[in-house]
Amino acid sequence: MPRRSTVDDSPPESGVILDVLGDDATRDILETLTEPMTASELSDRCEIPLSTMYRKLERLTDASLLVERTQIKRNGQHTTRYARNFASVSVELDAESNLSVAIDRPEKTATADQRLEELWAQIKEET
Repeated sequence: MPRRSTVDDSPPESGVILDVLGDDATRDILETLTEPMTASELSDRCEIPLSTMYRKLERLTDASLLVERTQIKRNGQHTTRYARNFASVSVELDAESNLSVAIDRPEKTATADQRLEELWAQIKEET
């Protein structure tokens, strides 16, 4: 089940990102997400059981590589869709041999629908 719908702007630790990217299934999910999709759609396309898919999506969201968006339908029902939250990920080794990860984010240009979805997500979190 979706646990949150907002993006945490604080960067995750490099180890968290590298650990997530080291998983074949999470990489497959990222490659499959060419457009926002539901957990069920991703489960079908990636041939991953739905319960496992939710765990993978949570890890990707915690690593700030995915964003959850709640889509509100006219009948009051809502659907959570997942989308990539990065344009590129770079790994660098500094002079002290420490690994660092840089995430290049897409430019945020929210539509009215996306702003409403974000507001709805915040309301859900507060209730």
